[in-house]
Amino acid sequence: MKKWILAAAVVTALGTTAVQAKEWKTVRFGIEGAYPPFSWTEPNGELRGFDVDMANALCKELDAKCQIVAQDWDGIIPSLLARKYDAIIAAMSITEERKKRVDFTGKYAQIPNKFVAKKGTELDFTKEGLKGVKVGVQRATTHDKYLTDNYGGAVEIVRYGSFDDAYLDLKAGRIATVLGDASALEEGLINKPGGDDYEFIGPSLTDPKWFGEGMGIAVRKQDKDLTKQLDEAIKSLREKGIYQQIASKYFAYDVYGE
Repeated sequence: MKKWILAAAVVTALGTTAVQAKEWKTVRFGIEGAYPPFSWTEPNGELRGFDVDMANALCKELDAKCQIVAQDWDGIIPSLLARKYDAIIAAMSITEERKKRVDFTGKYAQIPNKFVAKKGTELDFTKEGLKGVKVGVQRATTHDKYLTDNYGGAVEIVRYGSFDDAYLDLKAGRIATVLGDASALEEGLINKPGGDDYEFIGPSLTDPKWFGEGMGIAVRKQDKDLTKQLDEAIKSLREKGIYQQIASKYFAYDVYGE
């Protein structure tokens, strides 16, 4: 009798799980809004950029309503876990450290990481050569970790909430260089008025140990159905050429890579 009751309970539980499998009629995307060309905030508060266009295209592919939620980078994963939104599309590198907290789709972009400085700046990119040099990074990013792991104790790492703040200090001469992904530095500094005074220096950094497997969409671990649907939607957008159309608005090169 007890075995029958247990079996019935299991069947009931399985049936309930199947019924409760979430239908994603609305997908809320957390986006930073301060990392052009991936995302930026217009004076009226509207978010625009590659990530915004991708979020809307993915929702269309899923036949779901899209909601864009602005979120500062420092709290972007905690806010996902707190259910402020359902997924993060914010030029976030897929790394082993982040995989401990969230799941990722396959990559939707991959860009090399570079140092940018005022033209004429000469730096030796060894630990000894950068001793005492002030290098700006966005706080809690892969760039921050790369500097800490490779130059910790030598360089003076200056951390910022956004790259815009780092650019201000670079222009004022308070730091010598900024490390970030090449497209964001290009769009946020080099292609802006006065950007002719700045250039990329040093190596291109792509080591997956620090910079991951490309940029992916982060989803809560329990929402594996959404991760799978978004992953399939990325592949579908690429197969249809929609991805390439969106990317061409923001990048003069292949932003996806191999």
